[in-house]
Amino acid sequence: MTTATEMARIEGTTKYRKSVVQTASKTKTGLEVLKPGNNNKKLGYKITKGRWKGKYLYSITLEERATCPRSCHHWDDCYGNNMPFAKRYSANSSLCASIHSDIMRLRTKHPQGIVIRLHVLGDFYSTEYVNFWGTILKAWPELCLFGYTARWDDNIQSAIHTQLNVRYPTRCVIRYSQNQPFNETSSVRFATDESFSGDSFICPEQTGKTASCADCGACWGEHSTKSVRFLSH
Repeated sequence: MTTATEMARIEGTTKYRKSVVQTASKTKTGLEVLKPGNNNKKLGYKITKGRWKGKYLYSITLEERATCPRSCHHWDDCYGNNMPFAKRYSANSSLCASIHSDIMRLRTKHPQGIVIRLHVLGDFYSTEYVNFWGTILKAWPELCLFGYTARWDDNIQSAIHTQLNVRYPTRCVIRYSQNQPFNETSSVRFATDESFSGDSFICPEQTGKTASCADCGACWGEHSTKSVRFLSH
């Protein structure tokens, strides 16, 4: 008998299909798809270190596999396999409108700016989606983004590099999930697994050196040229 996990791998979906939200609606926070970082103890809420100090951290969760490349080395053992209660938003035609609505609300609430973690689950799923984030960064100079992507060597990866990382180097750090060291010629930054033996630092939150991403900032810090290495989950 085929298990739910096996079906998810085959069909390219989350294991928890009932957790996928097709049409977003306002939650008790007044937001549709973005969540305050204090909903996730690993993220934290107020940034206390680094160049983004004083901003507040939010996140977005998309459906894993459905938005990810099959080449992702965690396709089979995705972190989402262990997150039955996470609410995943479908990458449909209304997603960007919901994000924009939340951004407008938060722009008023946090004039000093916010940081958005892209993505707790899921990935950049189209060049149009990447360009949407580029438009938002241009419209709100106090917005910052950080995250990780399994996109590599395709049009989406190219858009992430040119439209986000290169265009907004002090405000956007999207690392590529590849076991490679920092490339000084292109300033590409990587996120590796624990098998990587090159120049890197282990995620401080995973080792208990910091309580959360908000208390750390190493992944997006101005001197964070080393690859960040994550322990197996």
